Amino acid sequence: MSVHEVLAQMSDAAPTVLASAEPAGLLPARQQMALSLGWHIILACFGVAFPAIIFVMHLRGIRKNDPVALDLAKRWAKVSAVLFAIGAVSGTVLSFEMGILWPGLMGTFGDVLGLPFAFEGLAFFLEAIFLGIYLYGWGRIPPKRHLLMVLPMAVTGVIGTYCVIAVNAWMNVPTGFNIVDGEITDVQPWAVLFNGHVFAQFAHMWVAAYMVAGFSIAGVYAVGMLRGRRDRHHRIGFLVPFVFATIAALAQPFVGHFLGEGLDERQPAKLAAFELAETTTDGASPLRIGGVYIDGEVKGAIDIPYLGSLIAQGSLDEPVPGMDTIPAEDLPPVNITHWAFQTMIGIGLLLMLAVLLYWFMRWRGRDLLDNRWFLRFAAVGGPLAVLALEAGWIATEVGRQPWIVYGVMRTPEAVGDFTAGLWGVLIASIVLYGAMTVGAAIVLRSMARRWRNGASDLPSPYGPELSEAGAGEER
Repeated sequence: MSVHEVLAQMSDAAPTVLASAEPAGLLPARQQMALSLGWHIILACFGVAFPAIIFVMHLRGIRKNDPVALDLAKRWAKVSAVLFAIGAVSGTVLSFEMGILWPGLMGTFGDVLGLPFAFEGLAFFLEAIFLGIYLYGWGRIPPKRHLLMVLPMAVTGVIGTYCVIAVNAWMNVPTGFNIVDGEITDVQPWAVLFNGHVFAQFAHMWVAAYMVAGFSIAGVYAVGMLRGRRDRHHRIGFLVPFVFATIAALAQPFVGHFLGEGLDERQPAKLAAFELAETTTDGASPLRIGGVYIDGEVKGAIDIPYLGSLIAQGSLDEPVPGMDTIPAEDLPPVNITHWAFQTMIGIGLLLMLAVLLYWFMRWRGRDLLDNRWFLRFAAVGGPLAVLALEAGWIATEVGRQPWIVYGVMRTPEAVGDFTAGLWGVLIASIVLYGAMTVGAAIVLRSMARRWRNGASDLPSPYGPELSEAGAGEER
């Protein structure tokens, strides 16, 4: 069922709330969800991308009989376990929040969304199992068989993320059900899991995960090189994830453009906010850089003629639909959406230019790893990629407002009647996530310090200790 068909049925069967006062619990529920999702999505990126990066490093170690590469793979696996454990906590919190904060959504569409959430849970448990096998298997499983234990980790991480993205894509383009007398009927769970929008949206997130993980891991070794550690360990530790980040940074603009095709038909209000188009022009629309939307007017923007239509519509004369064509109650928070979108685009282009510069200079015979300015930029590449990721999610989620399920259910309808203590829960969540962040930083810094001091293998909380012969089997 298309969005337009759903809208037609909803107008006859179950009118939506348009201009009523916002429920008291809406603001804390939104803030709670933004905090949880914004924090968890960073860890999800490592769950998606880190296993593949570890696999390549481990494979390099086996094929080239490279003890440095094997040591890096082993260390990264332990770092991955720490991040996985923290992600398990935040993911569990999110699963409860969906029902507690948004009972209107889950109560109405629980049958629709059940399948992707069930598959995501199964993928999470399988990933945990194979992560444990991989960690325990060093020196205990034949090298090639041990290497293969990384592949299920990578596959299940991708499947779990796909399932979550399928739900979000469905919220943007709802399908797989009918509405009869205000009731959800004819549920088609597989249509939700494989809705027409999910593949492009998943590709965008999948590539973003490699940007976040690749630039973040490379940045750690860039900091080490800035501190004088220019051994082979740091150079390989930088280059392998940087190759992944390079491919992702170069692919992302094309994937993002593909995702945006047809947005003028799916969500014209979001596109108008992205482009800060207050009116529909007679001809081509300009690309607006910066600017704010105040009292129906755009102020302070830099206009580049024709480029807005070319990027958004693939045409030099077709205008971008303006906000004047959209009812006021259906407009998202325009300035937040516009600035988040442009922040994502700007950082993405900056990272793309940086990787192009590195490989061009390397092709010309100059290694920028000897340049302190490049290393400084590489050190902040990870935080920049995270900022672009968060900005992208803000753009797509805030840009969908005021709908939680586009064209079907408005966000105030989804929030629960329970409001007592929501602000307290939000404060408690801030403390929890803050404590987990600090705890993760302390654990990871402690691991790094012991590795620098020569500890070849950190103590394991389970299993027999490895003998010297067993520890060197994979080498």
